[in-house]
Amino acid sequence: MPRYLQATTQRFPVAGSFTISRGTRTHADVVTCSIRDGSFTGHGECVPYPRYGESIDGVIADIEAIAEQIADGLTRQELQQAMQPGAARNAVDCALWDLEAKISGKSAAERILGRAAEPLVTAYTISLADPETMAAKTAENAGRPLLKIKTGTADDEARLRAVRAAAPQARIIIDANEGWNDYNIEYYLRLAAELKISLIEQPLPAGKDAILARIDHPVLICADESVHSTRDLAGLRDRYDAINIKLDKTGGLTEALVMKAEAERLGFTIMVGCMLGTSLGMAPAVLAAQGTAFADLDGPLLLAEDREPGLVYEGSLVYPARPELWG
Repeated sequence: MPRYLQATTQRFPVAGSFTISRGTRTHADVVTCSIRDGSFTGHGECVPYPRYGESIDGVIADIEAIAEQIADGLTRQELQQAMQPGAARNAVDCALWDLEAKISGKSAAERILGRAAEPLVTAYTISLADPETMAAKTAENAGRPLLKIKTGTADDEARLRAVRAAAPQARIIIDANEGWNDYNIEYYLRLAAELKISLIEQPLPAGKDAILARIDHPVLICADESVHSTRDLAGLRDRYDAINIKLDKTGGLTEALVMKAEAERLGFTIMVGCMLGTSLGMAPAVLAAQGTAFADLDGPLLLAEDREPGLVYEGSLVYPARPELWG
């Protein structure tokens, strides 16, 4: 019996708005891939990212282009060569993981870890705004153990000082989204060290980060836009201390697990992050994030509506997916 693939798009409203250095969003557009095999259907989600040249229509076309091969029994391993890394492959790969779990009766966690997955502490993101607004939002969430602060402007010092004053006990990640430059990077690194920041994510534009090999790193510097898949890792060791693994970049959980293992071998600190998506997109990432130093899987917490059933969040603790959701 052949397998049937379908790709659909859905829109989920953001709670308020979500702003980074590249712009503001009021909704999350996601693409869902469903693969049916008899009475079983596996699901996977991706978020096309314009920064990487992706669009909703392009991702749906890429997913639908693989439908015939999926019908003929294309495996997850074969998928890694049949599609390029990126959002489209992520949705298909995760749908196949889910389908395999349902057909076999053995969860993805059991297959990957040999045991049930553990709950994780996730970062909670404070959207980019003026210092007073960011401080107020931080104060509302000061009890969370890990905060992620969006920066990347000409006046980040006021924002960072205001945020730290509002949450003196929290661990803080700065995400500049490529917004700093060669002229201010060293100043901001010293400021981050003074404010006891735990990690700085992608401070400089991808491909324009050579200075990171020549300057001190008083705070861990994490590659995001500069790293997509396993093959990128070796060339980053002179510039970055950590990497952010996102399934929409790697092209799915299969490659993410390979990348994680190689990053550990090379000595990188590992964060597993996400795009702005629903619990279906976060569920496989929770498995990839097991045992890592940082998890940033708060996408559903930033939405006004999520899928039902969704992941269970207790404060900043995110629990592994129930079988009804994924895996």
